[in-house]
Amino acid sequence: MLRTFILNKKLMVATLFFISLVLYGVDYVMLGSAKDLTIWFLGNLAFLPIYVIIVTIMIERVLKERERQSVMRKLNMVIGVFFSEVGNSLLKELSAYVVSCDNLKQHLLINGTWKEKDFATALDYLRTSDIKIESCRCEKRDLKKFLVEKRSFLVSLLENQNLLEHEDFSDLLWAVFHLVEELEARETFENMPQSDTDHINGDIKRVYGHLSREWVMYMQHLKHDYPYLFSLAVRLNPMIDSPDPAVY
Repeated sequence: MLRTFILNKKLMVATLFFISLVLYGVDYVMLGSAKDLTIWFLGNLAFLPIYVIIVTIMIERVLKERERQSVMRKLNMVIGVFFSEVGNSLLKELSAYVVSCDNLKQHLLINGTWKEKDFATALDYLRTSDIKIESCRCEKRDLKKFLVEKRSFLVSLLENQNLLEHEDFSDLLWAVFHLVEELEARETFENMPQSDTDHINGDIKRVYGHLSREWVMYMQHLKHDYPYLFSLAVRLNPMIDSPDPAVY
């Protein structure tokens, strides 16, 4: 294999050298002057380092872009596992804590007809909306139990070094971990002072903000690259009160 590669490389070099000689021969026939041909040769030779620099920069950019795309594909696989195991259920669970959640859900009813502008509109809405959280609306013990059960899975995600390349998703994980710690640190949620309730509300709001935005971007990725996965994700949309996986 190595020998064949070396032979092919030598053949390519010889071919290119032969083509160069032919082209310079054509130039000599047309110009009819070795002096003019020498001037042209030295001029091209002077620019050779610049050509090398330009080509090197272009190749480096192409390689970096391919590497970035490869990393993003791996990250999106991890993010997909996160939403399958934790994210979708957590998004549905936390939606119950959102004041006027029905209005929020109307902006996140993603379907197969959504275009790029629809995803952009949803993300703008999430970034600009001041979501109100009332943790007293639901039973926080259930949320605590759910998150504690998923702790080992969340910890395993942090072992993936590629997550360091995705700052937004890393922020989401840290927000979730902090919420787990806050809930686990409390033996009971009865007779909580208002200041403590407000603190929990803020932690839930932080998680919900990161989680909802990451979910929209993940759905956008599925629609663009994996339509068959997007179809199922739409049918199991956690923003739907009664999602149904059946295809009608």
